[in-house]
Amino acid sequence: MEHVVIAGGGPTGLWLAAELRLAGTPVTVLEARHERDPHSKALTLHPRTLEILGFRGALEPFLAEGRRIPSGHFGGLDARMDFGALDTPYPFTLALPQARTEELLEEHALAAGADIRRGHRVTGLAQDEDGVTLEVSGPEGPYTLRAAYAVGCDGTRSTVREAAGIDFPGTDATTWGWLGDVVLDTPPEGAAYAASGPKGGVMVVPMPGGIHRIVGGDTDSNGPDHPGELTLDALRAKVTRIAGTDFGMRDPSWLSRFGNATRQAASYRKGRVLLAGDAAHMHFPAGGVGLNVGLQDATNLGWKLAATLAGSAPDGLLDSYHSERHPVGADLLISTRAQTALINAHSAEGQDLRALLSELIATVPEFSRNLAERLSAIGVAYPPLAPGHPLTGHRAPNLELADGTDLFTALHSGRHVLLGFAGTPAPMPGALTRAASRPCTRPAWSTVHTALIRPDGHVARASDDPNVIRT
Repeated sequence: MEHVVIAGGGPTGLWLAAELRLAGTPVTVLEARHERDPHSKALTLHPRTLEILGFRGALEPFLAEGRRIPSGHFGGLDARMDFGALDTPYPFTLALPQARTEELLEEHALAAGADIRRGHRVTGLAQDEDGVTLEVSGPEGPYTLRAAYAVGCDGTRSTVREAAGIDFPGTDATTWGWLGDVVLDTPPEGAAYAASGPKGGVMVVPMPGGIHRIVGGDTDSNGPDHPGELTLDALRAKVTRIAGTDFGMRDPSWLSRFGNATRQAASYRKGRVLLAGDAAHMHFPAGGVGLNVGLQDATNLGWKLAATLAGSAPDGLLDSYHSERHPVGADLLISTRAQTALINAHSAEGQDLRALLSELIATVPEFSRNLAERLSAIGVAYPPLAPGHPLTGHRAPNLELADGTDLFTALHSGRHVLLGFAGTPAPMPGALTRAASRPCTRPAWSTVHTALIRPDGHVARASDDPNVIRT
């Protein structure tokens, strides 16, 4: 029997495989594509995702190739959020095409010992009390796999979700965005160009290889029916109508449309089947958060599933994956819907709304910071399982340790880390113990004596009393 079978070898499935292997869990990834998709739906890695890569020691290749952007937009508003206000070692987004992100994640998963099978597509499954039987179509014909658990990371049209009988409620598309990866003879200056008005909105972002991505929407694209294939002439006409120029666009490498259909799985777990990434939530790609939330799902799930298989998980640990991540997914849908409304606010009233919110971002630092924390996932906190310290469930910042290293380095092992702020704490089974420096610039941590940090970087428990956290 396979321990865990993951359907889908995109970013979420690859990162989950590496997380499971970090704990020594055997894992098989089944990916229907024979080759990696050369077209990159996603371009952006957000600060919390960079932290996750950092506390697994996997970040450097991404930083070496990505372009750092110290600000972010909300709904394409003119004023941009300053990520420099965030308490993180990585106060920026990283622009890197998804195709390269997937390649780096696959290298990481393979180095960790994951079994990745390309050209193998899950076609169905059945589960019982002891495991899951998956039906697979492979290069040499159909076969079955038996697994203790199966995880659907197979996208918005997830076969795993459907076969498990998990509902996917939500709303159908009412508007359609468009994008083109093209060569521009006269590109706009700067890291990102945006224009919005009564005729629509457009953004232009430089990509590697002399390519620019043009993405936008207009009133002609509203309606429930797919508008049909996008042509270069149609893209040129739309951009010229909105921006007054086509920037000399030519030689498209990818033209596409995308809708605002919004759905979320009713449950992220049903028995021995779990969902993560786009299989669990579907939304308009506003803010470039989709890939990031998928990796964050996988980081939450990996250590819990591994502990469950190892027999060391407390009661309810695996169920907490749904109770913690489903609200994050619901908040994601609220955010992307709100941004969709702003992106499509082409009326006079809509333009005034955009101007007002843009002014608030520019002039009210707390408003801008709150939006930045939400978009970047730095502000994600999980409800504590029981009443306790106010830090419980919150993301732990990269605290300095007494030996000159930091918390993120200690998390490379994928184990819990027990921090003592008055010297090295007494040993705890299954956890690394480290002495931490008192964080003088973080008031919430000023009186903490001991804190137990989960493998996903959130606070499991904290205490101002030296006698509380002992087991």
